[in-house]
Amino acid sequence: MKLKQIVQATIAATALIAGVQVQAAEVEVLHYWTSGGEAKSVAELKKMMEAKGIVWKDFAVAGGGGENAMTALKARVISGSAPTAAQIKGPSIQEWGKEGVLANIDAAATEGKWDASLPKVVSNIMKYQGHYVAAPVNVHRVNWLWVNPEVLKKAGAKAPTNWDEFFDAADKIKKAGLIAIAHGGQPWQDATVFESVALGVGGPDFYKKAIVQLDPASLTGPTMIKTFDTLTKIKTYIDKDAAGRDWNLATAMVINGKAGMQFMGDWAKGEFTAAGKVAGKDFLCLTAPGTEKAFTFNIDSLTMFKVKDADQQKAQLVLASAVMSPEFQEVFNLNKGSIPARAGASRAKFDSCAIKSMDDMDATSKSGGLVPSFAHGMAIDSAKAGAIQDVIAKFMNSTMTSQAAVQALAKAAKAK
Repeated sequence: MKLKQIVQATIAATALIAGVQVQAAEVEVLHYWTSGGEAKSVAELKKMMEAKGIVWKDFAVAGGGGENAMTALKARVISGSAPTAAQIKGPSIQEWGKEGVLANIDAAATEGKWDASLPKVVSNIMKYQGHYVAAPVNVHRVNWLWVNPEVLKKAGAKAPTNWDEFFDAADKIKKAGLIAIAHGGQPWQDATVFESVALGVGGPDFYKKAIVQLDPASLTGPTMIKTFDTLTKIKTYIDKDAAGRDWNLATAMVINGKAGMQFMGDWAKGEFTAAGKVAGKDFLCLTAPGTEKAFTFNIDSLTMFKVKDADQQKAQLVLASAVMSPEFQEVFNLNKGSIPARAGASRAKFDSCAIKSMDDMDATSKSGGLVPSFAHGMAIDSAKAGAIQDVIAKFMNSTMTSQAAVQALAKAAKAK
């Protein structure tokens, strides 16, 4: 009887140890990559981790453009059970850093030579007080103009390279009985158009001063007034049914030839490719007018939270290294429509739009034209961004004058 009890105790202890080992080599990742291409990419990362003997615990939270995920994250951190990593971007990384809950992953960054393979403007976002706390997954370019060349042909218009040509093309498309600009009247989409117009009208230095540094003189000066004047004109080419329309439905209007052009980030490319359309033939990816030498970026990243167990910490570093590996950067971005965050990734499988994006990111990171997207949470804190977005949405949906808009903008920039 005694022997049986010893055997049972041994089996129980062995099972407990095995359970601890499984637990030790586990990463829990909170994210909102739940759409088709995104989910495929996450599955690849899971596969990579499991090949290294680390269990992947998926914590996917759909909806709300990440808002639902952030609510879930706050609840977990407050309760003292933060996940290993969470999908967080831009100034929010710094906000979490101030709470003292982020993990230092310099060991993975040093081994992977991240400083050498990331533009400084990107690596700075991934650091808190000089230490890496996040691994960038991709780079989206926001300042794109998507064009249906068949619509241009029907209208007798040419692909625009500046604002005069843009409005000339828009006039001709409108006269041909088609919609010139496909747009979804949602605040973040209004903000996406606004930032591309501000960048195109004023250039990168103005954009940095006005939209990143929130300089009062730049927010209320003649260049910002001209930005709103340009938006006033753009509004006249948007159809009356735009209110509340989702961005992908606006993209579908360009795909099926109902509309000629759309201002949208490169996630729109996924819609074209899913419809079997070929870049350069069935659709054109042009930089928004006046922004050829600039690049507004939106970066997804996995931010690492402090974990106590030594094995968990090792697994976290393995996760960070996997995210920055050329293999994962390639597969994730092919699925997402974005480009790798790290330099030197193979271009073999990427299309002409992605290759132009890679070339332009490289050039603008050297020239100073690589700037964070305000509309997509990369430039300023969420309170100010929300207040400014409200002003833009009001302007896009009312008869507010440019003069009134710049004054409201300067006031919104002081939001806390």
